[in-house]
Amino acid sequence: MGIRARVVDPLTDFLDDEVLGALLLLGAAIVALVWANSPWSDAYFDLWHTHLEIGIGDASIDLDLHGWVNDLLMALFFFVVGMEIKRELVTGELNDRRAAALPALAAAGGVALPALIFALVAGGGAAGDGWAIPAATDIAFAVGVLALLGPRIGSGVRLFLLTIAIVDDLIAIAIIALFYGDGLSGTWAAVAVAGLLGVVLLQRLGVTRLWAYAPLALLVWVAIFESGVHATIAGVALGLLVPARPFRGRDVHTVIEHRLHPLSAYVVVPLFALANAGVHFGGGVLGDALSSRVTWAVVLGLVLGKLLGITGATLLALKLRVGRLPEGMAPVQVVGVAALGGIGFTVSLFIAELAFTDPFLTDSAKVGIFAGSLISGVLGALLLRRVSPAAAAAPTPAAGSAES
Repeated sequence: MGIRARVVDPLTDFLDDEVLGALLLLGAAIVALVWANSPWSDAYFDLWHTHLEIGIGDASIDLDLHGWVNDLLMALFFFVVGMEIKRELVTGELNDRRAAALPALAAAGGVALPALIFALVAGGGAAGDGWAIPAATDIAFAVGVLALLGPRIGSGVRLFLLTIAIVDDLIAIAIIALFYGDGLSGTWAAVAVAGLLGVVLLQRLGVTRLWAYAPLALLVWVAIFESGVHATIAGVALGLLVPARPFRGRDVHTVIEHRLHPLSAYVVVPLFALANAGVHFGGGVLGDALSSRVTWAVVLGLVLGKLLGITGATLLALKLRVGRLPEGMAPVQVVGVAALGGIGFTVSLFIAELAFTDPFLTDSAKVGIFAGSLISGVLGALLLRRVSPAAAAAPTPAAGSAES
């Protein structure tokens, strides 16, 4: 009970932000789709291809607005993700190895099987580069669906889904860093490491002023951007360095999260959706996408891969008595949670942009993400609604208990 209380209570504000963020994310995605298929579609694409150069001379970075959103603003999103991972590892569900074992195995199954299904359906070549697209779960949309189901869904279900999604994000981050870079520059990587060590040094010196870390954070972002590793990894690395426990008598983690998580959920992620969800369906694009192996590889990966991967890994772990479900969650609810894991919107779109340079493949992947996420969300909601309150309230067997 102690572990559960420590995890759920600090996450209350986080989950509330995710629910409202999901509504804004959905609204932004709809606006992007309508705008991209309206008489003003040229204005949409021209806007995001507008270049903006920041810096002086050789010490400058020139990206279009789409690039600034994906490389810089999404670094803030991944910074918040990094903080949540750190908190889970230090004071949350992932701090207890027995409690963490089940969601970790479930997340691993929910990454491996979708990737395998994608690879089998899409085949090799350029299309195969998108194998990681169905690997991630969108926390905001998944939690938003649970919120729509009301009080019949207990806190244990939310905790299990959130923990799976966080481990999922951790795996996705590693995949982005290892497989979707542009070739590593050792010099810039060394500069990035030096910047991160500078952050650690300031912490050792007891510096609590957040502004003192800003120049180092900027240095780390620029260095990782120039190193060939995707710049958003800077956000993750910096987020993992935020103290999860009180630092010099100050709860720095909570202070930063309260300031930045609403900005990430209400501004950054909706802007990302606005910049990336616009797919023009004219000129036979939709028909071509529906006949593309990439589209169906994404749909099957998200819907079947997540459903079977998370459910299979969870039930196998329970059978082997590895870990246990959170208090208040019944085994029958695992399938519904697994289906919701197929809502891959934000990070899936992000990986699709990294994986493909061919616009046709990118658009096909996006159509698959829209369809797969929608099917998964509806399927998960229906499966969880079918669970009676009495079945959901049934006691959860502890790990190692005898089976009846």
